[in-house]
Amino acid sequence: MTDASRAPVPRPDGSGDAQQLRASDADREAIAEVLREAAGEGRIDLAELEERLERAYTAKTYGELAPLTGDLPDGGRSPGAPAEPLVLRTGAGDIVHTGHWEVPRQISAASKMGNIRIDFSAAVCRVSEVSLEVKAAMGNVTVVVPRGWSVRTQGMRVYVGSLRNRAVDPPTPGAPTVVLTGSTALGDVRVRYPNRWELFKRRGRDV
Repeated sequence: MTDASRAPVPRPDGSGDAQQLRASDADREAIAEVLREAAGEGRIDLAELEERLERAYTAKTYGELAPLTGDLPDGGRSPGAPAEPLVLRTGAGDIVHTGHWEVPRQISAASKMGNIRIDFSAAVCRVSEVSLEVKAAMGNVTVVVPRGWSVRTQGMRVYVGSLRNRAVDPPTPGAPTVVLTGSTALGDVRVRYPNRWELFKRRGRDV
């Protein structure tokens, strides 16, 4: 269950004014991952991959990103994965996104003074890589992943706040990877595995 709403945001394959909206680093990285998967499947050759990746990383708007995956099946999305990004925003309140939910390719979490917890423990993830853009002004963001998942935090910028990744066990082959981008100003970003209490509550629900 979750007490957060899924706020619709324009997708790279949107139309009209949405195509003129500025793309984020997470948007560009998500398109790059789709292109790498397409090359691995033989849908585009290495020369096309290199050319499209260069265009992806220099794209400034959704309209510039859309053509890069427009000729791939379903726009390059994995079958069954939610098309809409998950957007979580809070001012001074708390957001907990947990329980059974389907993981999209892109997630955005922004906290001014509140707390956000994103728990992947019981989630269904049909994508190999999840792009998670975090903005922690004076608030805190906690990311909980199952053991076996890998988390990359090299894309995070830390100012006065802190970033701590405790999910550092060797990953399980084929398990999803969460790629963190964004920044923390005065807030804290924590990445960890489920604690004993969370595991106990989950076992109780599964009985």
